[in-house]
Amino acid sequence: SDVLKVTVGEQSIKISLIPRQFALYQNYPNPFNPETWIPYDLATEVPVSITIHNAAGHRIRTLELGTQPAGSYVAKDKAVYWNGQNDKGELVSSGIYFYLMKAGNYHATKKMIILK
Repeated sequence: SDVLKVTVGEQSIKISLIPRQFALYQNYPNPFNPETWIPYDLATEVPVSITIHNAAGHRIRTLELGTQPAGSYVAKDKAVYWNGQNDKGELVSSGIYFYLMKAGNYHATKKMIILK
C-alpha cells in the first residue's frame, strides 16, 4: 500500500509512502520462463514505458504504461508484467535480454535471463 495508517490513542493519521526518487529494480523471477514482473518506484507522476531488447540491441517489445501516479510498483499486482512475447505475440527464445524504463527524465536499464 502507498498509504500508512498510524493510530495513537483515538487519533489516526494517514501517511503517504511516496518514494523520494525513481528506481528500477531487478525483475523476478530471474531467470524466468515464461513470465516475469518488473518492479519500479516513481517519485512523481510521469509517463512510463519499458522497452525490452535482445543481447544484440534489437527492440523486442514495448510496454507503454501511460502516465502513472507517484508510488511504489513493486508488488506483483502493481509491477509491470511481461509474458515473454515480442511485439508480434511470438514467444522469444532463451537468452539474455535488457529492459529499459523511461519515466519522464529518468532512464534505467537492467539485465534479465529467459531459460526454457
